[in-house]
Amino acid sequence: MHHKAIPPTQGGTESEDVQRVVLALVLAEHPAQLTAEELAREVGAAVDQAIDDLGRTGLLRREGTSILPTRAALHFDRLPS
Repeated sequence: MHHKAIPPTQGGTESEDVQRVVLALVLAEHPAQLTAEELAREVGAAVDQAIDDLGRTGLLRREGTSILPTRAALHFDRLPS
């Protein structure tokens, strides 16, 4: 994992950009399990709010200290683009 910069998106807020990067990292590393601390080191931003927001929308879940994608997130990730 080496994704220090958060690329800005058109029309996205900083919070949405952090969510996008966090979700992308969790999906890219799956089935490896990342912690919030590891995500914060990679992203270089506060990720707790992004994890909470993504959890409320059903895309991430916490299992102990691990941050995992939900089945819905994995299904979306497997859809052809």
